[in-house]
Amino acid sequence: MLSEYVDNGVLPGLVSLVSHAGETRVDVLGDVAFDGPPMQRDSLFRVASFTKPIVAVAAMILVDELRLSKDAPVGHLLPELAHPVVLRHPDGPLEDTVPANRPITLRDLLTFRLGLGESDHPEIRQREEELELRTFGPPLPRTPLQPDEWMRRFGTLPLQFQPGERWMYSTGSHVLGVLIARATGQPLEVFLQERLFEPLGMRDTGFTASDPARLTTAYVGDDALDVAADSQWLEPPSFPDASGGLISTADDFHAFARMLQAGGDGILSPAAVAEMTTDHLTAAQRTAAADFLGPETGWGYGLSVSSDRYGWAGGLGTLWSTTPAEQTISILLTQRALWTWPEELFAEASAPAW
Repeated sequence: MLSEYVDNGVLPGLVSLVSHAGETRVDVLGDVAFDGPPMQRDSLFRVASFTKPIVAVAAMILVDELRLSKDAPVGHLLPELAHPVVLRHPDGPLEDTVPANRPITLRDLLTFRLGLGESDHPEIRQREEELELRTFGPPLPRTPLQPDEWMRRFGTLPLQFQPGERWMYSTGSHVLGVLIARATGQPLEVFLQERLFEPLGMRDTGFTASDPARLTTAYVGDDALDVAADSQWLEPPSFPDASGGLISTADDFHAFARMLQAGGDGILSPAAVAEMTTDHLTAAQRTAAADFLGPETGWGYGLSVSSDRYGWAGGLGTLWSTTPAEQTISILLTQRALWTWPEELFAEASAPAW
């Protein structure tokens, strides 16, 4: 079904992987760039928000080992957030604040309910731009800041909502990456490599392209966002972005998805996987988030959850869904940013694969 979008030039190429009850099918179509060589099964993609569930798993490893607690305040590791203040009114001026009703916890970060996220508050957005906090997306997907400096600046912002009150996308993952690094005393990328990527055989996953020759070019519509030959991902980042910074392949991410499907497979406890893939939003929070998440869709830890499946998408052109009852995992990797996809492509990419 998807080949027509490569044939007519909507997508330069794609890798589609579907596994069902132990059988795996992979389709490789098109090229790594509109003017590039043929796509390969092991071509490298910027998987963007696929990073979120991976980093959530890293946090839950520390919970399983009793090195972190989901409901303990994070202020001892993130003193920048130890004494948050909150806007008196969510749409009010930044100077009109009250103390937070309670501390921010790890669970708040995992469920994106810390009180701040991708906000439509114009003064918050302006302040974030002035502080260079809004630099994790196009046109330059990497921030120039080091993690500690990013946290220092972030800690000067008021929260828009009380901790636990409202689901707000993405920012919780940025903060979570810093928390993991401080909790382990290791750079985030080192911890991920040692505790996740190496045990699962994810040899091509990281914050830097493992093989520049296999890196695809990222597009926003027909315009190149990040050309493989000059890609920002050819150099290690100053801030390993736990929200959207990873490079991966279809087989690498399949190994991660299978680990969750298998109940942790020695990486996580089955209880941790069950908690990650359970909707934690209240009915009111789900309703408020419906424009972003979709109808009847909630949020677990770093991924979306609906009645029969869980998964997520990457803004630079990737989709993932696991349907536990059918033992099915579907992964689609493309190079075209999701917000520039034709509407009908979403419908076909989300259709049942078996």
